[in-house]
Amino acid sequence: MQNKNIVTKKVIYGITGLTLLILAISLGTQTPSSAQIPPAMNGNNNNTTIFENNAYQAHNYVKLLAQNMENRLEKAAAILELTGMLPEVKNVTSVNMLEETIGQQKGIPQNADIPKRQVAKDILEKYGEFQLVFFLMPNGDIYIEEPYALQQNLSKSNFAFRDYYKGVITNNDTFLGNVIVSASSGQNQAVMAVPIYSEVKGSLTGIWAGGLDMSEFNKSLQSLNLTNNERIVYVDNLGKVVADSDIQSSNRNESFANLQGFKNAINGKSGTVKEIVNGTEMLVSYYPVKALSNNWAVLLIQPNNGNSVVSSSNYAITNNSIMENDKQKEMLLQNISK
Repeated sequence: MQNKNIVTKKVIYGITGLTLLILAISLGTQTPSSAQIPPAMNGNNNNTTIFENNAYQAHNYVKLLAQNMENRLEKAAAILELTGMLPEVKNVTSVNMLEETIGQQKGIPQNADIPKRQVAKDILEKYGEFQLVFFLMPNGDIYIEEPYALQQNLSKSNFAFRDYYKGVITNNDTFLGNVIVSASSGQNQAVMAVPIYSEVKGSLTGIWAGGLDMSEFNKSLQSLNLTNNERIVYVDNLGKVVADSDIQSSNRNESFANLQGFKNAINGKSGTVKEIVNGTEMLVSYYPVKALSNNWAVLLIQPNNGNSVVSSSNYAITNNSIMENDKQKEMLLQNISK
């Protein structure tokens, strides 16, 4: 049992480094979108020049924000995928107990399948991206959830109706669902799910999943300290808010699905458009976020008054966030090699 724990810890500690190595390489090969607006080359201080300059700066800013979110999602996916290879996760040792408790409780008891619960606890302890970790049976029935208090609070026992379950079953691959209200915590979250297959027959034995902690994404945007009615939001494929720089709006069930900028970003485009937002003409800069097999977007909304949101300090904060991942990569790779 001690050897298994060592293997589990090595896998978990090595996840971020390996993921970020891949991300560092991929980020170095990205090319600007064809929708990027070039900076104005003349010195005329007219409305067109101001718009072009603001749009160009905003484009670079939302591109950085998109890359930052993609990094975090790729890291979260790697955590689930690599831990999903562990025998503690693959083996469903207490499935008979699940069948015995149908109609009595949701999932297996707290003292059942301890090895799998321990892997889930390790993930929650070491990685702030996740609010909860759980395992579903192939039919969508809940098997375990950590923290266990959330399993006890579940309002349902089968989740085959969720988009992340359908996505995994349809694609046979890691899938990130859109924002939902958690059946256990009652909070907004997006669930990332990984299919788990039997090594012997290759059949589906379950789904290993984690609920992303939206508050962590909110904190990242709110640390930018935007002013002058400026706002940045990450939105899912349906236009629902994933994270919001506006602390007053972060708990609302708000949708940006009607904005042209959102529609363009979901279709893989980037740029800046003038749009009416809450009755006021605003500049909306947008960039697609590749959310694994799903498509999300980042929107930068600012007044159409000639002032650019992209201060050097905010740009530096976002860029440093990406660079910090590289430092983590180097440290973790060193730990793996020891």
